[in-house]
Amino acid sequence: MLSESKLGATRPASGALVGNRFEIALTRDPREIALAQRLRYQVFYEEMDATPTPAMAAMRRDFDEFDDLCDHLIVYDRGRPALQQVVGTYRLLPQRVAERHGGFYSASEYDLSPLLREMAAAGGLLELGRSCVHAGYRTSATIQLLWRGIAAYMADNEITYMFGCASLAGTDPDKLALPLSYLYQHHLAPPEVRVRALPHRHVPMNRMAGDGIAPRAAIAALPPLIKAYLRIGAWIGDGAVVDNQFGTTDVFILLPVNRIAAKYQYHYDAVPGGHG
Repeated sequence: MLSESKLGATRPASGALVGNRFEIALTRDPREIALAQRLRYQVFYEEMDATPTPAMAAMRRDFDEFDDLCDHLIVYDRGRPALQQVVGTYRLLPQRVAERHGGFYSASEYDLSPLLREMAAAGGLLELGRSCVHAGYRTSATIQLLWRGIAAYMADNEITYMFGCASLAGTDPDKLALPLSYLYQHHLAPPEVRVRALPHRHVPMNRMAGDGIAPRAAIAALPPLIKAYLRIGAWIGDGAVVDNQFGTTDVFILLPVNRIAAKYQYHYDAVPGGHG
């Protein structure tokens, strides 16, 4: 089982080898994080439609100030050249670390106060972000490895809710009216934990009447990552947010750990990534 790496640690946590080739590890080693950032750049900026800053483009890495605070979960293919072994990654930010260092990444898009009030005493929040998988490894096996690591992290850190932003491609909400309306009408979080987009960023999601929504078509229009979250019991926050840098429209994902099915790891599709 993976154990939590301590703040400031410079070596990756020991991982589990699968066969003699794949390894899942938790790290704060700057060298390993740099390799994960290279993968993120490849997926978000070269494969998808994100616009890098000049510094990112020069270094060919995706990075921000949260990278130094987070634990980074990484899947390695040890059969690849050393600088190309990172084939999947997630960024994990537990509540106790976020509270000591200015808050969560998602707070730039959403008012997290309902969730923070709910968890004020327990401290059991975990923010997931910057998820991506190399194009050649988008299989259920890779996703299962990532979620095996997340499951161990949840157990070690007594997590009650996981959350983060997930993205739909495109920045025109009218073109996304079908999936956004479906999410709002069928998967909205309960009022006591219903996070809402910040007023100046809030984009209404309920853009179609219920009788105009064909559920199968709406689900087909959702990205695989969001569909995977919904299958294991995720709720959606109120309001979408347009992210012009990444060329996406974001929705807030809230996943109560007690809603996750015991065999959740077998229900994940292969997904390119989610930048939140």
